[in-house]
Amino acid sequence: MNHALPDPACALVVLSGGQDSTTCLYWALARYRRVEAVTFDYGQRHRVELDAARTIARMAGVSQTVLPIDTFAALGGNALTDSGIAPAAVEAGALPNTFVPGRNLVFLTFAAALAYQRGLGEIVTGVAEADYSGYPDCRAHTLAALEGAINLGMDTRIRLVAPLMALSKAETVALAAEVGALDALAYSHTCYEGEVPPCGRCVSCELRAKGFAEAGVADPLISRTRGR
Repeated sequence: MNHALPDPACALVVLSGGQDSTTCLYWALARYRRVEAVTFDYGQRHRVELDAARTIARMAGVSQTVLPIDTFAALGGNALTDSGIAPAAVEAGALPNTFVPGRNLVFLTFAAALAYQRGLGEIVTGVAEADYSGYPDCRAHTLAALEGAINLGMDTRIRLVAPLMALSKAETVALAAEVGALDALAYSHTCYEGEVPPCGRCVSCELRAKGFAEAGVADPLISRTRGR
């Protein structure tokens, strides 16, 4: 089958509506000639994530595709898709119950299929090894292996790019400020309880707050929703 290879100057950003993917979107806008976003409706309990992603894509002026994937909700067994499971503290040596097995593998494979059709040569994702969670599908060697499989399976040249992979949360906040993402971060959502204003108690809220504090930057989401 003959087909044109995707353009490496054009990128597809996996946009969840969270802090990291929003930062990656603005990072990409500063580096690529053309940028699009893809958001996955995977049956997440907190639909506010989808609203956040739509708002941020609109603010950034990028085309957004929302793809439905309901299989994760059908599988259940984790705190992000199963209403009967609440986010819990992480036990030593174990993955948190917010881990959705296979999520990033599936997301990036679907993103690659979309990028292939749109002629976009790079997929930008906000995964990071430095994140507290230790999710195995956020690690550099996982992305390298998946990139190889995607290019073999699609006979193409698509690169998976993770600009936050080795950054701490404080460094990610500094990068967001550098690329002009702070205004959009005022509409991002990371709270595991799905609350707006964010609950401030869950692990995700604590991690976000720690990053902004260490970077010496006021969280624009808190300023917008709590008036400070």
